[in-house]
Amino acid sequence: MSAGAPGAAKPGAVRVGRSQGAGGKGVTTVTGLPLSPADIEALATRLKKRCGSGGTVRDGVIEIQGDHRDTIVAEW
Repeated sequence: MSAGAPGAAKPGAVRVGRSQGAGGKGVTTVTGLPLSPADIEALATRLKKRCGSGGTVRDGVIEIQGDHRDTIVAEW
């Protein structure tokens, strides 16, 4: 198995999870997206608006502040 980018999952395996962010606050993460960096940024913007929350993209992983797993899965 080759080592891919940090947070990368198997091809075609998009994962939505929850982890601890800065200050112990919950963060919803989306990993394994088979998209270009520009497309990941655009998707992150759309998801942040849909969730009404802040967030960022780090190393190809979308991080949305708060627990929005159900909303993100429904949107995807």
